[in-house]
Amino acid sequence: MEKSLSESEKYLWDFIDKNLVDIPNYSIVKLSEKANVSTATIVRAMKKKGYEGFTSFKHYLKDQSNTMINFSGVEKIDAEIKRAILKNEQEVIRTINMLDSGSIEDAIQKIKAAQKIVLFARGFSELIAQEMTVKFQLLGKYCEMHADPNIITSMSKKITRNDIVLLISLNGETPELVTAVKNCLKNDVSTITLTANSSSSLAHLSEIVFIGFKSEGSYFPEYEVRSRLPLSIMARILLDSYAIRTN
Repeated sequence: MEKSLSESEKYLWDFIDKNLVDIPNYSIVKLSEKANVSTATIVRAMKKKGYEGFTSFKHYLKDQSNTMINFSGVEKIDAEIKRAILKNEQEVIRTINMLDSGSIEDAIQKIKAAQKIVLFARGFSELIAQEMTVKFQLLGKYCEMHADPNIITSMSKKITRNDIVLLISLNGETPELVTAVKNCLKNDVSTITLTANSSSSLAHLSEIVFIGFKSEGSYFPEYEVRSRLPLSIMARILLDSYAIRTN
């Protein structure tokens, strides 16, 4: 589980994010000089991000011959676009690495046993919920999805323990979803959450939680339109796993 970064560690990670292509060629001393932070700050930041140290982080970037992106077809691509591509690659790989097989199996069994699946989502996460709803229905499972905040709040009070609720939220703090999961807790209704915030209210309150990796920064800083790629990856894996077990 990742821990929150200090201001100096955030500054370092922002530097790494902007120079991701060159980082594998740096020593920890060179990175310290380039980013103007201490080597101790680098070590602390790496551990908080889930790596054993700077060396293991470099290995992660370098030693992925079967997963690294091949830029040979886009030789004229500039460094900024390369960085954008690598950010997406990192979100996919790290999200997959963070998944727990036991949680996947538990979720499958809970979904199979439930009479009905109810999905709650807001904003851009609604698109993922809509896709999940259709695919669960195609697999023969009764499933409904709600995005209206008032309906989410009222509906969550009426769901029975024979059903299961699946909540999708990038930051895990969507007010009506937090209210919904609390209502489910009161009525002993099982809940599954897909989020990218391990310290969020939904993560703490839900019965089964899938945590994805969300990269730092956004190319749309003035708007809350952060990438839902980690949520999409987890949703697809959960759906595919359920399809495998039911077929």
